[in-house]
Amino acid sequence: MAVVIMGMLDEREGALKIIKGQIEKRGHKTILIDFSIGIGGIVSSLKADVSCEEILRLAGGTVEEVKGMLATERDKATAVMAEGLTKKLVELYRSGELQGVIAIAGMTGTFLSLVSMNALPFGVPKFLISSVVAMPAYSSWIADYLGQRDITVMNTVVDTLGANRLVSTLAINGANAIAGMVENGGSTLGEKRPSFVLTEFDFCDQGAYYVREILEKKNDYEIISFHAQGLGDKAAVDFVNQGFFEGFIDLVPAGFSEYLLGGNRASGPNRLDVAIDLPVPYILAPCGFDMISCGPIQRKFSEDKLWTSRRLAERKLLLQDTIRIQARTSPREMRLIGVAAAEALNRHKYRTMIKFVIPRRGFSSLSVAGGALYDPASDEAFIVALRENLEPEIEVIEVDTDINSREFATAVVDALTRALAAGTSVGDSV
Repeated sequence: MAVVIMGMLDEREGALKIIKGQIEKRGHKTILIDFSIGIGGIVSSLKADVSCEEILRLAGGTVEEVKGMLATERDKATAVMAEGLTKKLVELYRSGELQGVIAIAGMTGTFLSLVSMNALPFGVPKFLISSVVAMPAYSSWIADYLGQRDITVMNTVVDTLGANRLVSTLAINGANAIAGMVENGGSTLGEKRPSFVLTEFDFCDQGAYYVREILEKKNDYEIISFHAQGLGDKAAVDFVNQGFFEGFIDLVPAGFSEYLLGGNRASGPNRLDVAIDLPVPYILAPCGFDMISCGPIQRKFSEDKLWTSRRLAERKLLLQDTIRIQARTSPREMRLIGVAAAEALNRHKYRTMIKFVIPRRGFSSLSVAGGALYDPASDEAFIVALRENLEPEIEVIEVDTDINSREFATAVVDALTRALAAGTSVGDSV
């Protein structure tokens, strides 16, 4: 096995040479991949184990074609290189040759590294030394990659061209970091027991605690929590789709409603497509459907499109602080969410393994009686729309309590037990 080192030799030969030497000094084999696309000025004396020509061939391209794109279609040139680089990393991983991967890069190389590293599963050491990860203009784009993979990032502060003392320090530190990861990492991944995803956030934390407590104590299950702030949701779905978990307890699927309505926690149109073709138990609750994340407060006074189009200033609001603002969803919006959620869940292949548990006395701590966003008529609009549009194989369980009660948690665990039994029947019939 070897540590894969990636970068553009025509730009960063000095740093790549230091990284390679330091990793080998610690007794590890290395595989150096050159993903130059012809924008640097260095004629490298360092020989790559995998050339840029080989990477491009894997994507069906050539160096000449890519260089021809640089002036007018640079995005296409980098896309071709990203495709080939991804294929190479996956090939090395599947063959057992890749033990970890490190890259050093500027803007283009950061894009190539993030795309390709995202193809590697959780637990494989991934380290990126980048001069652009702290740039505000690219923060949301970069966060979308970092939010779904365990990529460790070193912000370089300075550019990484040449081999001056600052760059040398960065390169040595990065090399020692990835070497330490491959020497000591991943040992706990082998301690496997039945494990389940649990999405949660502040407004259902007590209910989530009860769910974890019941499942861990009575069933000896491992519960892995994901913070349902948008990126955490996407990561949870990705993990389940990779086969890491035996089931998904989705207390806070609000990344779906936030996508529909334009809130801060949006996680895309496919948020409820988790395990859509897999026999995996999927237990949902409606926490977060009762609110729209719409901070910071300055948006209220700046003709912000979300605030003006949905007239949020006229609604019940929770001002947690100047950054975090929650607005109550209206009956009309709740009906929209109910219909859209039903349509998404109806597309699942194993619908008997889906259970929707609804706490009638409060979808979150904010919508209980006396809560800042209490509006039972809106909650009822969601329940009616969901029931009217769901396929009959999907069970809806209404519980006369709020989401932060032990009774609700017990109902969730019971639903999971029935979904697991349904999965056994599915397995027997296949």
